[in-house]
Amino acid sequence: MSTVALALMLTSLAGLSTTLGSLLVFVIRKPGPRFMALSLGFAAGVMILVSFAELLPASIEVLGAGWGYGAFFGGLALMFLVDVAIPHSYEGVADAGPGDPKAEGRLLRLGLFVALGIGIHNFPEGMATFAGTLADPHLGAAIAVAIALHNIPEGLAVAAPIFAATGSKGKAFWWSFLSGLAEPLGAGLAAIVLLPFLTDTVLAAVLGAVAGLMVFISLDELLPAAREHGQEHHAIIGAIAGMAVMAASLWLLM
Repeated sequence: MSTVALALMLTSLAGLSTTLGSLLVFVIRKPGPRFMALSLGFAAGVMILVSFAELLPASIEVLGAGWGYGAFFGGLALMFLVDVAIPHSYEGVADAGPGDPKAEGRLLRLGLFVALGIGIHNFPEGMATFAGTLADPHLGAAIAVAIALHNIPEGLAVAAPIFAATGSKGKAFWWSFLSGLAEPLGAGLAAIVLLPFLTDTVLAAVLGAVAGLMVFISLDELLPAAREHGQEHHAIIGAIAGMAVMAASLWLLM
């Protein structure tokens, strides 16, 4: 399998893991706050370690410290702009449940807006997985795992209010699927834009920006959401566990 094909496959698997979150709604209906906090913290820990242990050093090695850090902060700024322009929130989705007719319209709007926001946020994540796989397939796999882990609760965030509002498993699953589809679309765009101009310098700049993007997602979205769902120590335990598992996997792949 070519590296480009592998990159597209990993991105698709990571993006479509949102559907696993929608399946949780049908199986256990309402995952407990401890589960949500630990899983979100775990995903944040994986992303932070990969960013600082792999992506940023790889960028600095090629570009030098000045340009490498510049690419990193550029990624932070880009994700900040996306977040300001298209905010999305998990607020209220954990309490969603069928059988509340007065809230059906509000829940449906909440689910659709969360699906839109998550879809747009997933777009640059697809580009991140694609670029990481081009640099190193093992690194791309690590990024894909990290993104897949945090896409599962995102799929839950989309499916729970839509299922509560409509009672339709099909609609809940379909909107969750569509929000995750943005990730392979982002990878496809990255392939079209990057491949004709791909050099070691361009790839290093992209990796630095991807590191910034993933750190922003972890600090601005995942860890705060983890603390909201559970007690503070659940979030930090999840983050430490994510870092430890990712460190061990990177070490074994060396």
